[in-house]
Amino acid sequence: MRDRQSARGARRAREFEAFVAGAAGRLLHAATLLTAEAPDANPRARRLLTLALAHTYARWDRLRGEDPYDCARQFLATRFARSTWHRYGAFGRARPDPRSPLAALTPRERLVLVLRLYEGVAEEQAAALLGLPAERVHTLCDRATATVLHPARQTPPRPVGRRVAPS
Repeated sequence: MRDRQSARGARRAREFEAFVAGAAGRLLHAATLLTAEAPDANPRARRLLTLALAHTYARWDRLRGEDPYDCARQFLATRFARSTWHRYGAFGRARPDPRSPLAALTPRERLVLVLRLYEGVAEEQAAALLGLPAERVHTLCDRATATVLHPARQTPPRPVGRRVAPS
């Protein structure tokens, strides 16, 4: 009995290690895009990834044919949405790192854009995951895409210098 349990535990650990080896990099990149942190300085994204992997490991034996990547991605997205809501109120703005490619977006726009374009989640699935109408997800994705592709122009500062008085 004990040998069977230890063998099952070892197999579970090997399967999960293989999953993490294949999926952790992509999930970390998605989390980094969500948190709008710099790729080389992303503690919030790493925490999100750790929580998502821990949640997936806890459910590992109960997945029964479900995709573990989908489970981890769903947890990552909902945890990000919930933590942003509680920390900043109604998807308020955190201070994104200006080096992030998605720094100009609101957290909700980042979430929708990452789910739709980076992760390839269908509009209806993203809407169900976030508890939004599909039309709202479509609008958020369009707005976020336009913002990323056509960022607002920053007006260059005017040179400050002495004015020469006419003689």
